Amino acid sequence: MVHVRLEELEKYAEINNIPIMQKDGIEFLVNYIQENNIKNILEIGSAIGYSAIKMALVSDDIKVTTIERDKERFDIAVENINNFNLQNRIKIINEDALNIELLDKYDLIFIDAAKSQYIKFFEKFDKNLNNNGVIVSDNLSFHGLVEDETKTNNRNTKQLVRKIRKYIDYLKENKNYKTIFYKLGDGVAISIKL
Repeated sequence: MVHVRLEELEKYAEINNIPIMQKDGIEFLVNYIQENNIKNILEIGSAIGYSAIKMALVSDDIKVTTIERDKERFDIAVENINNFNLQNRIKIINEDALNIELLDKYDLIFIDAAKSQYIKFFEKFDKNLNNNGVIVSDNLSFHGLVEDETKTNNRNTKQLVRKIRKYIDYLKENKNYKTIFYKLGDGVAISIKL
């Protein structure tokens, strides 16, 4: 019995300034999972568990492992996952993703955590991807700042934008993957393992 609706999580995220995937971005991801028969997913960056829940709800045989380093968000995510009765299919880990070693293999790895660490996440978890698996990256537009850096005067933000651009170049030049970029949500890339 679901006590919480997805709309409530969306509203909570908006009120509390918690970054969750934009509507058209998450719908695109959910459709991709459905159309490509994805069953085993690793998510880096759970926040409040919204996208893990959305992905798990695609089909009863989908399993999601999700990692969140922020204890407060982790606790909220656990509560949300339990409210949706998905604790048997969503395993959540409270740890910095760069500090853990996973042995499992995944059909899809979803990177939606610290943008400055995207290359490190990609390289670290590449070995956990099944053959023909995909790595999905979110926030590659970063509110339009990647396309137009002049929209901010904040030095830290500009540094972050440069790191995202570097990651985009990294994806384009990576010979082991074919990456397709989509102007959806806040900028999504799907990197297909060759």
